[in-house]
Amino acid sequence: MSLPVEDDVPLSALLREGTRTDHAAAETERFIEQLMSGALTRAAYADLAAQQLAVYEALEAASTDVRADDRGAGLVFDELTRVPAIERDLAFLYGPSWREEIRILPATREYADRVREVGGSLPHYAAHAYTRYLGDLSGGQIVKRMIERHYGLADGGLAFYTFPDIPKVKVFKDAYRDRLDQLALGPDEVAATVSEAQLAFRLNRAVFSALAEVHC
Repeated sequence: MSLPVEDDVPLSALLREGTRTDHAAAETERFIEQLMSGALTRAAYADLAAQQLAVYEALEAASTDVRADDRGAGLVFDELTRVPAIERDLAFLYGPSWREEIRILPATREYADRVREVGGSLPHYAAHAYTRYLGDLSGGQIVKRMIERHYGLADGGLAFYTFPDIPKVKVFKDAYRDRLDQLALGPDEVAATVSEAQLAFRLNRAVFSALAEVHC
């Protein structure tokens, strides 16, 4: 779905509306529903964490390029960096040899490859960063509570969903959306951002579907 780009509509609003259907579909993927209900195993959650590592390694490598872009530097926040947190989670979930234990699914490789392919472009980076980081700060906090409750991970394994340098999540999310809205993107770039965010949700859903084939 594409939305008409209007000069007076903030980018964050266009992204929210443009991805509403894809967002809802992702939340109802079988893997996520069963994981959240406690129907799966700790191994299923560990597998999800491994897939997240591949995607965030690609995204945060792209952040380095975006920092050098005068228009986009303000969209990169150190407080959001997730790769070290995911690595801690994987060490907890798999043990010290976790790098040899994890496997990255083909759907995940496709997702990460896409981020690497386009991540140096500000509109495309903005799409993937918006999709991942605001999701982590929103629905991700619900996921954290459910995983902790159902899979006994109160002592570790949930660093990915923990943002110690962001004490007030709503304030930060509002500031992030404001940074998005202030990006000096032209109409074609805005349209590309919305389209890429829709693709990001579809790629994420493909990862959930692949995980469901293994664990559900």
